Amino acid sequence: MITPEYCVTMARYNAWQNKGLRTLVEAMGEDDLRKDRGAFFGSIFATLNHLLWGDMLWMSRFDGGEGPDGGIGDSVDLTPKAREWSRLRFLTDGRIREWALSLDAVDLVGDLSWYSGALQRDVKKPLAFCIAHFFNHQTHHRGQVHAMMTAAGQRPDDTDLFIMPDA
Repeated sequence: MITPEYCVTMARYNAWQNKGLRTLVEAMGEDDLRKDRGAFFGSIFATLNHLLWGDMLWMSRFDGGEGPDGGIGDSVDLTPKAREWSRLRFLTDGRIREWALSLDAVDLVGDLSWYSGALQRDVKKPLAFCIAHFFNHQTHHRGQVHAMMTAAGQRPDDTDLFIMPDA
């Protein structure tokens, strides 16, 4: 289904896209970031927090490291300020990159088991499927953020994968 090279490419894409978002977030005011824009999580900042929370949660399942506190409902409040979000986003993107670089094909075989707070039950799925979901989740919520930022008068970077700069 997926390869280590796919994971490295998607980790690079994630970091590239988030670097552009960090630049915009740092330039925007807190009120603009927190304005309810009618998205699923309401604001740009809440959606960014949820995405970061989700990345940290999935990485804890993949690499066995620390995960975030709370559940999905708490995810929108992961970081209190844009500066802290930017710092934690940068560190998490590095964690994702290092994990992806460490993968061998055999690491992508088998199942992943965890307790899902969203479903309130134990879940078991193929690891490769979970990794594909992880990267898809990032793209989904960044698309929401991109739309909200555009509506707020910002100019997010292009999101097309083929435009991503070489390493």
